[in-house]
Amino acid sequence: MKKGGGKAATVRRATRRDWEERTLKEVLARRPERLPAFTTVSGAPVERLYTFEDLEGWDPVEKLGFPGDPPYTRGVHPTMYRGRLWTMRQFAGFGSAEDTNRRFRYLLEHGQTGLSTAFDLPTLMGRDSDDPMAEGEVGREGVAIDTLADMEALFRDIPLGRVSTSMTINAPAAVLLAMYLAVAERQGVPLESLEGTLQNDILKEYIAQKEWIFPPAPSLRIITDLIAFCTARVPKWNTISISGYHIREAGSTAVQELAFTLADGIGYVQAGIDAGLEVDAFTPRLSFFFNAHNDFFEEIAKLRAARRMWAAIMRERFGAADPRAWRLRTHVQTAGCSLTAQQPHNNVVRVTLQALAAVLGGTQSLHTNALDETLALPTEDSARLALRTQQILAEESGVANTIDPLAGSYFVESLTDRMEEEAWDYIRRIDAMGGIVKAIEQGFPQREIAEASYRYQRQVDEGEKTVVGVNRYTEGDAAKIPLLRIGPEVERAQVEGLGRVRATRDAARHARALRDLQATARSRDNLMPAILGAVKAHASVGEICDALRPIFGVYREGTVPL
Repeated sequence: MKKGGGKAATVRRATRRDWEERTLKEVLARRPERLPAFTTVSGAPVERLYTFEDLEGWDPVEKLGFPGDPPYTRGVHPTMYRGRLWTMRQFAGFGSAEDTNRRFRYLLEHGQTGLSTAFDLPTLMGRDSDDPMAEGEVGREGVAIDTLADMEALFRDIPLGRVSTSMTINAPAAVLLAMYLAVAERQGVPLESLEGTLQNDILKEYIAQKEWIFPPAPSLRIITDLIAFCTARVPKWNTISISGYHIREAGSTAVQELAFTLADGIGYVQAGIDAGLEVDAFTPRLSFFFNAHNDFFEEIAKLRAARRMWAAIMRERFGAADPRAWRLRTHVQTAGCSLTAQQPHNNVVRVTLQALAAVLGGTQSLHTNALDETLALPTEDSARLALRTQQILAEESGVANTIDPLAGSYFVESLTDRMEEEAWDYIRRIDAMGGIVKAIEQGFPQREIAEASYRYQRQVDEGEKTVVGVNRYTEGDAAKIPLLRIGPEVERAQVEGLGRVRATRDAARHARALRDLQATARSRDNLMPAILGAVKAHASVGEICDALRPIFGVYREGTVPL
């Protein structure tokens, strides 16, 4: 057959309209499609078929490029997983520091390649375990950390110079990082060699998770002081993990997660510049944290669009010249909000698909939820199964053998472009309000998320969206599975331990360190050395936060109009 002739040429010239008239019309007349309309989990329309016509004028050089090159759609590293697998960083933390230390070592022994620390609610809120507001919550949803002694116990026999550690902490993030640095110093580990990530994302707290202490302005001051300190002293540390995860868990769509996360990133970069930091000096150590929900292709497209958009933001908006500042590096966690108490073993399947989407989307780090996390903190068995899910994807599935295997897909590229366009529209609206802090103060992202969450829940309640085991394919009562229980003895022991620290520490040194901290807070000096001094004087998380509350104030959220 001559090149360009015969049947192949006829197929290439055919259009979607031709196919619809010639082939599809008759079939639809006999057997209609199973739904009147198809949408993603987020409610975006999904067309029947995607063809070359959906990518008319689409330039692969502009939109795709190559891995490790702008616009990074295909990944931030030239060899991606052929060179190094993503970091398997399972979230862990419960009870006492000793309890969590045992879980850390258990996961490392079973092949985990990085640590990720969950803290309990009192620690997240800057409260000590003996605070009346902490009663009943100590160690329940993460590890309880009050003083440097707890942090030392948390990382006992774990060489911090050889392990990358992530800490999911926001309002008191500077205090917990100071404790970690103090432990490293006691281990003899140079701060310059430490690797890890601090979530430290207070803007998403105002938007979604609601675990704050101080108002936005002083919170951003603490964050920029931390960034400046780490840029000079802890250069391998990721100073913020700009988090869309909790935005999605609050009920946002995928586009809202993408847009509000990048808008928060813009806010942090601008805050750093306003504080006098050089953009190319601190932005390479910013990282991101996204959710992987159930809609397989939507999640892949979201991560690809995020990299492309961040490269444009850093190059065009902020004039960053260092390519490291253009690269959006991200951790991904599978969607906790998608897990169900009904038929909990189904969660293993959900998590597997979500993890596969994260890998095909090009994540650098991944946490896979355990099947029991909608009911309790994971047991050892369920945590191991969640880790094994990643290992099977990495070692047996073949998905790590080639880079960005979905590139050029009519559907994936169209969806990536559409998500990017819709996210840019949100960012333009936020810019018009005066930036993300002003938008938060006006309740804009909160309102958008609340409306999206309501729409989705209504669709589930009315059966428009299927949740297997919840509104279809139900089987009565939830299956009985073993659960991890945190007993009241953890709280009693934690309070007793805090009392011993207070009774044995150098009272004069402790008081002097807190006075120095307050004086620094009233000045324009960097807060981190003073926080580090207070930590080393065995001041507790609550005492340090209490010392700053009279100076910085306490945030109160207003009513968000709907």
